[in-house]
Amino acid sequence: MQKKVVALLVGLLVSVPAARSQTNPDAVPTADPKLQSSLEEVLGGLGLKGVVQDRRLAVSLMDISDPRRPRYAGLNDRQMMYAASLPKIAIILAGFEAIRNGLLQYTPAVKQMFTNTIRFSSNSDASKAIKAVGFDYIAKVLTSPLYRLYDPLLNGGLWIGKAYGGEGAGEYWKRDPLSNLSHAATALQVTRFFWLMDQGRLVSPEYSAEMKEIFSKPGIHHKFVKGLEALGVREIYRKSGSWQDAHCDAALVEHNGRRYIAVALMKDAKGGEVLPKLIQKLDGLVVGRPLVSRTGLD
Repeated sequence: MQKKVVALLVGLLVSVPAARSQTNPDAVPTADPKLQSSLEEVLGGLGLKGVVQDRRLAVSLMDISDPRRPRYAGLNDRQMMYAASLPKIAIILAGFEAIRNGLLQYTPAVKQMFTNTIRFSSNSDASKAIKAVGFDYIAKVLTSPLYRLYDPLLNGGLWIGKAYGGEGAGEYWKRDPLSNLSHAATALQVTRFFWLMDQGRLVSPEYSAEMKEIFSKPGIHHKFVKGLEALGVREIYRKSGSWQDAHCDAALVEHNGRRYIAVALMKDAKGGEVLPKLIQKLDGLVVGRPLVSRTGLD
């Protein structure tokens, strides 16, 4: 079965000249023992051991304050989970790949479509962007050896197999081959996306910077943004997702001279209440601030 999945994904690979990017497809962060222990302590202190054990919560934290020595920790970070609107980040990456390769023109209208998709999580704009780029092209970019943001050897990752709303609403392409999910992600691969973007290694340094600008100024003030704004944090580059009991968030945060990437994918009705508290805890681990109270989910 694994060989069939690998063969299917190899068939999706996009041909991108290696000379135009220095991306190392094997750049998978390894856990820092001290940060890993601290992350486990934080989740225990928030009363989240049960949802972690049930694999209903995946968390990644990457301290990139020193880009030469990033520190990483994760729990269930290779668990494929339904991620609602969070995988829209893959549409933007594929869009800029299409622009770079002359398949799509970067007009003000296209930039606004991308911006609405990320900042305001517009379903209609996301579906328009999918139509402009194509499901197949998005999958080719994600499975490309240039990025490996969906990789069977890492239990999958980012996947877009269904339109979101508006034009093309409900249109299915393919569920992901490993977990049969329409809009999917692993915390590890979302972290890698933000890491590569921050390093200027998505498409090109110029387009990475353009993407980062699109991810700034979040238009929805809940979950991670709610928790961070309560701490006075303003430099947040973010994409979230919500549907029924799926609550997801991911952000690149710059705070008090420190920089980090945090990702949480949660399947629980209380997720919207948990994530603001969780991000405050994670911010405390990196920035060194006091921690907050329990959530009481154990």
